[in-house]
Amino acid sequence: MVGANNVGRLEQYRRLFQKHASVSAEPNQDEKVMSRDDFLAAVVPGEDFKKIQRSQFELLYKLADRSSKGHVSFDDFVIFQDLLAKPDAEYEVAFRVFDVNNTGKVTFDQFKQVLSSNMPDDAVPFDFDCDWLKLYIGSKEGDHELRYHEFTQLLKGLQGERLRQEFKHYDKDQTGFILPEDFKKIILDVAKHKLSDDVIDHLPTLCNLYGGGKVGFASVVAFHNVIRNIDMVELVIRKAIDASKSKKITKSDFLNHAHEASRYTAFTPMEADVIFHFAGVDDDSGVLGLEDFARILDPRWTTSGSDKRQSEVIEQELTAANAEKKGFLWKVVESTYAFALGSVAGAVGATAVYPIDLVKTRMQNQRSKVVGELLYKNSLDCFKKVIKNEGFLGLYRGLGPQLVGVAPEKAIKLTVNDFVRNTFLGRQNGEIQFWQEMVAGGAAGASQVVFTNPLEIVKIRLQIQGEQAKNMTNVPRRSAIWIVKNLGIVGLYKGVSACLLRDVPFSAIYFPAYAHLKKDVFKESPEHKLKITELLMAGAIAGMPAAYFTTPADVIKTRLQVEARKGQTSYTGIADAAKKIMAEEGFKAFFKGGPARILRSSPQFGVTLTVYEILHDLLPLPGHVTGATKPATTVAQNEHQAEQRLTLRSTNALKMLLDLDYRFGVYTVPPTKKQDA
Repeated sequence: MVGANNVGRLEQYRRLFQKHASVSAEPNQDEKVMSRDDFLAAVVPGEDFKKIQRSQFELLYKLADRSSKGHVSFDDFVIFQDLLAKPDAEYEVAFRVFDVNNTGKVTFDQFKQVLSSNMPDDAVPFDFDCDWLKLYIGSKEGDHELRYHEFTQLLKGLQGERLRQEFKHYDKDQTGFILPEDFKKIILDVAKHKLSDDVIDHLPTLCNLYGGGKVGFASVVAFHNVIRNIDMVELVIRKAIDASKSKKITKSDFLNHAHEASRYTAFTPMEADVIFHFAGVDDDSGVLGLEDFARILDPRWTTSGSDKRQSEVIEQELTAANAEKKGFLWKVVESTYAFALGSVAGAVGATAVYPIDLVKTRMQNQRSKVVGELLYKNSLDCFKKVIKNEGFLGLYRGLGPQLVGVAPEKAIKLTVNDFVRNTFLGRQNGEIQFWQEMVAGGAAGASQVVFTNPLEIVKIRLQIQGEQAKNMTNVPRRSAIWIVKNLGIVGLYKGVSACLLRDVPFSAIYFPAYAHLKKDVFKESPEHKLKITELLMAGAIAGMPAAYFTTPADVIKTRLQVEARKGQTSYTGIADAAKKIMAEEGFKAFFKGGPARILRSSPQFGVTLTVYEILHDLLPLPGHVTGATKPATTVAQNEHQAEQRLTLRSTNALKMLLDLDYRFGVYTVPPTKKQDA
């Protein structure tokens, strides 16, 4: 099920599968499946295969390819990922590897065969006749079979039994001590995949902890317990360091916080000695910080929870640092920057399509019930007559007020949309729902009316003025300043309700459509930067439905804001205008200038937003992230983090098998056999 705030699991699996599947299931079919390489690229991307070899991850491929078809279908992949999502996935995976006949039970012979066949020849042989194993399975001649829950308990204790048997193997004289190099061999067998390179290099130094030049069985067990309980070790260390003013702790601090963290003593003094010995190889003071303890465990075994906590801490620190750096003056700089770029982009967009806007306005103001005949047959006829009667510059009549007003209009529109989107994004970890995108766009459209309405009424009256001068005598030409003075503050907001009725739904449609076209159609991402043509197409296509469906509101607004000439119908408000237009001119009148509006609004917003984003790239403000780019980046980051979590699952799924031997699943042919071959 898809959650309210995050992409659902199934969609994550689908995206990951589609990203890597490259083989056709059948010839001449479009359905893709995963090859072995595709599967490994999906579940372990970026793996260096140094500590965990490729053949070991192929154990997972064998589980995913349920029918041994030689490929993994989408259904197979979903079932596999669902298995890995279980809290006991590492036990489930191990059980399925040992349950070779898929009966839900593991016999002694199966256990012996699987464990032996997946261990290299040079490994210390496991004694299958040991008393420990008989406690679980009975005698080797017995027919007792282990079901899943019994098997998990056996598996949990198996590593300890291997540890005991290997120590006994190297302690041939039964002194209770082994050589440091033998201790290293034992630990590498059962824990190499977990340890950092730094600890691996220093393993033999454990013999110096208590002197004597050798390592006792107690020290081996203590080291093993520390690695097995490393999550608890990390928890205690973090709590102790958080409570320390110096952010460093001693061995006593560790033991005190370990005692407080549980009802019983969590760690023995020897285990604490082991922790501080390997964390402090470069510091003999005995007072260590978090970075010292971090050297114990290989970073690939960081839990998803720890990753999340670490990301949250880093994000909080960065936020605090940015808040400190970016005070009031910085906010002023950012606002000025956005205002300037929005102004330039808006001016370019408005100028590019202004002739179409003039034609649209004159078509919308043309009444059917007027004394005399209609001036224009259609938009093209209007365009021709403007050039014929008023010259080329007549197409740009009223552009001045448009350029003056478009700067604050576009700036506030883009700013409000970004602000509302980012508010939703901040609450929902980078995800935003479609209705929230519409709310952000609608809020942007409502805010721009403060500038749009005065701009529109002055622009429209200047655009109509040329038409009146040609067809009526003694009509004085008025300047924009005269119109503003004549209308006054109240008059400049005539038709504001109709303006809201047009601009709110326009922006509520336009901004979400633009964002989804970039993301879903043109596949914008941090790795795929859109071309100028793609940005223009996204802006233009998004503007088409937004412009056409709001044409009726635009017609009403135009009629309310134009000063009616003698013989023309006058209107008192939105409802009155709608009623009279319907009665006098019919339903089609509400879509007068619709094509011209599409031809104007669609490319205008395409040009405006394209120029806006290009200017951001050409003239970046250091440390500034725009609302236009942030959502795509955030979503891409979330997808990348989701892939990392799936990768971590794959590594963790091998945890129990690798605990048996770090080479489990890898067969290494001894050099003598190679020579014989």
